[in-house]
Amino acid sequence: MQQIIYFLRKYRYFLLFIALELIALLFTLQSHSFHKSKFVNSATSITGGLYTQVSNINEFFTLKKENKVLAEENNRLKNILSKHLHVKKDSRVFDSLSVQSKYNYISAKIIKNEYSKINNFITINKGSSSGLKSDLGVINTKGIIGIVKNVSNKYATILSILNSYSKLNVRLKNSNYFGTLIWNGNNYNTVQLIDIPRQADLQVGDTIITGGRSAIFPEGIMVGTIKDFKFEDTKFDEINITLFNDMSALGYVQIIENTERKEQQLLEEQTSNE
Repeated sequence: MQQIIYFLRKYRYFLLFIALELIALLFTLQSHSFHKSKFVNSATSITGGLYTQVSNINEFFTLKKENKVLAEENNRLKNILSKHLHVKKDSRVFDSLSVQSKYNYISAKIIKNEYSKINNFITINKGSSSGLKSDLGVINTKGIIGIVKNVSNKYATILSILNSYSKLNVRLKNSNYFGTLIWNGNNYNTVQLIDIPRQADLQVGDTIITGGRSAIFPEGIMVGTIKDFKFEDTKFDEINITLFNDMSALGYVQIIENTERKEQQLLEEQTSNE
């Protein structure tokens, strides 16, 4: 406290001079529109520069997060590839080009994302010119997102999993019990699981993945984890699933095309008509 008093006494004339200068500047700005506009423009330029720097910093940290996600995805793909490249019996390695997948992947960017309505749609920047068509699955590195609904030349809309008309085949990761994924329209981070057999052993935290019974999504795409559930009258009444994806913060996606889908559908239709 004594040091503060000593400082004020020692520099009292200088501090008084600064205070008078500030008061004079304030009066000048208030009485002269030209000087006031110059000051405002200068202040805006300074704050704009600060906002730009803050934005650059935010982009830098977001980029680090995106790089982390990509690195995790690369590791996952490498692990999957390594399992296919080695034959356990004699440890011989075969050419990865000989491993043909029936799924093609097309990357796209989300340019509009709805998540607060009862029937939400997503718009992406790829269309028929990029090979897209209706009823293709859409995912990202964290899990399932929806199904392609309508397609134009350069754009496509996606029926989000946050849509009352969305019904997707899924299953418990740790068992072969299948169910249907729907959304009740309440929370964009939580969807519902129905049609699960009553004998299924459910636990909070169990992982839900795509079931592979449809010709749209491959089996094993991540969906979410069981948040809570109710069991009443010898059946599961309500099963809530917390999504792995934050559906309010989506960026890039992959569209999945099953190249054998038409063949599968024709065979199934032929069998059902016999």
